[in-house]
Amino acid sequence: MITFSTPSTLVETLQQQANSDRTITYIEAADKEVTITYADLYERALHKLHALQQRGLTAGDECIIFLRSNEAFIDIYWACILGGIIPVPIAVGISDEHRAKLFKIFEKLERPHIYTTEDNIERIQQYAEENNLSAAYKSIQEKTLLVSEITSAEKGNIHEPAPDDLAFIQFSSGSTSDPKGVMLTHKNIMTNINAIIEGGSYTDSDSSFGWMPLTHDMGLIGFHLNMLTRRINQCLMATDLFSRRPLLWMQKVSEKKATVLCSPNFGYKHFLKALSKKPLENIDLSCVRLIYNGAEPISIDLCDSFLTTMKEYGLKRETMFTVYGMAEATLAVSFPVPGEEYRAVHVDRHQLNMGEKIKFTDKTSQDVLSFAIVGKPVLDCKVRIADKENVFADETVGSIQISGPNVTQGYYKNEEANHATITPDGWLDTGDLGFIHNGELIITGRAKDIIFANGLNYYPHDLEDLLLSIESLELGKVVVYGVWNEKLQRDELIIFILYRADIKDFIDIAKQASRVLNEQSGLEIDHVIPVKRIPKTTSGKVQRRLLGDAYANGDYADILNEMNLLKQPQETVVDENLTPLQQELKTICDSVIETGSLGVNDNFFESGISSLTLAEIHQQIDDRYPGQVDVVDLFEYQTIIELAEFMQEKL
Repeated sequence: MITFSTPSTLVETLQQQANSDRTITYIEAADKEVTITYADLYERALHKLHALQQRGLTAGDECIIFLRSNEAFIDIYWACILGGIIPVPIAVGISDEHRAKLFKIFEKLERPHIYTTEDNIERIQQYAEENNLSAAYKSIQEKTLLVSEITSAEKGNIHEPAPDDLAFIQFSSGSTSDPKGVMLTHKNIMTNINAIIEGGSYTDSDSSFGWMPLTHDMGLIGFHLNMLTRRINQCLMATDLFSRRPLLWMQKVSEKKATVLCSPNFGYKHFLKALSKKPLENIDLSCVRLIYNGAEPISIDLCDSFLTTMKEYGLKRETMFTVYGMAEATLAVSFPVPGEEYRAVHVDRHQLNMGEKIKFTDKTSQDVLSFAIVGKPVLDCKVRIADKENVFADETVGSIQISGPNVTQGYYKNEEANHATITPDGWLDTGDLGFIHNGELIITGRAKDIIFANGLNYYPHDLEDLLLSIESLELGKVVVYGVWNEKLQRDELIIFILYRADIKDFIDIAKQASRVLNEQSGLEIDHVIPVKRIPKTTSGKVQRRLLGDAYANGDYADILNEMNLLKQPQETVVDENLTPLQQELKTICDSVIETGSLGVNDNFFESGISSLTLAEIHQQIDDRYPGQVDVVDLFEYQTIIELAEFMQEKL
């Protein structure tokens, strides 16, 4: 039996593992696993810390962690924590959006360094050259620490922090023009971890399996720091490996007998799509106790579909753990009761405005909306429903506000965001809308126009900025919005463009907009729609929601049909004239893309292929031609013909 008590700082957390034989397993590829003990991790972090200190880093310096490898990430993260150096995790990604975010964050920090690999820094340099950022790149280059160079046989000197000292900065997932850094102290983190351990009813016999990125609060805090603090075995699978081989998730869960898992909406959908093509064999999921479901709006239909499908593999309905949280709360805000079936409420969709009393209805009603119950506030976190002037009674819709020792004191060097988010009496406005029913929280939507995709949040104004690189588009005349599609169980991503000329000439603009946004962000664009007016408030703010509501009501159905009729297919090569490699690549693409066949000259990004789909295509190519194509090559060779020519030169 392991005696457990929550430490007061992350440094104490790792020090308590100095002699622990509990393990962390890294799964970076289907056939590649590395397992180390927590004691090994402590030793490795101390050696990395010495190398950092030899390079001149001291307590209070910031270290951007820009890595794909979970193993390398964890080593340097803990080295920083032990030395009082502030870790700043940033996703590497495959698109320019991630590199743009890196430059913005580096510029914000006071004493920044960046820890990365040679291939990542080469791509950063290339991005800088293409975007007139040579001076900014020089600053980054001077402060770059390469993984291959940060080694030492000696141990570093540990910095003992106070609980209220800044531990690390968690930057928002979607914003590139003005990324917001959530400041988390040791006290914030340890308070919330203690609440998670209690709320999830963890025991010594638990073991976890996570694939969410360590740059995400659920990945880093929920499925690494939490497990290490509670001293239970953990497995971390690379996120891009899940993207390419989603079935491996449950295969490994069964193999490892993991009890605690997690996934947002898109993960269940991605997994079920793969499962429909290739059933699993010899899988037993009766070991699973909890599957955290959060990070995106929770789909009741998708929960039911996943649980029904996986029942034959031994997965119990009681495992679905519908939760609510955010980086500003460290991670967790509310949990249901472990071991109970997840529940939902059914309300009238016409009575969900701010300050309005909700009306319960039958789930078969034509006007029904169903929402998952995400439980009661976790230990030491308070929740209230309010607007700018009033705190509302139960079953009244309002802004969800939180307070407590787990809640951030604010955003890094961003007083404007702090003023907008933190109320005069010290509560943090989450930006989400909801209500409380029988002491439990229900989330009904967002107060702002945030877009949910692939477990991340994207801000419309950021995506709109990307589109301004197109010469014919101007600020205020292009709108990006996410519209929830009940059938697809996800947000549809719509681009609205102010356009009053001949619709025939709009087709090329639509293709260009789809290509630019897809290529830059990795997101799948569902429709590009010409509109004769962009609705704005009297103060000039774009009213995106009005455009979204018009689309949802079918107001643009006729124009979309007309555009479909006008679209002329690009010149294609007749299948019998394709080379064997071209035909093979076309077969791969067609097997992955849900919306139909892809022409051999069709641009991947103009066709609206998402980053998840690209990852699947790349995986199938890599299975047949190992090591010949990197996923980033698909950004340079953007048609089947171009990709085949590139590959032919290497074969």
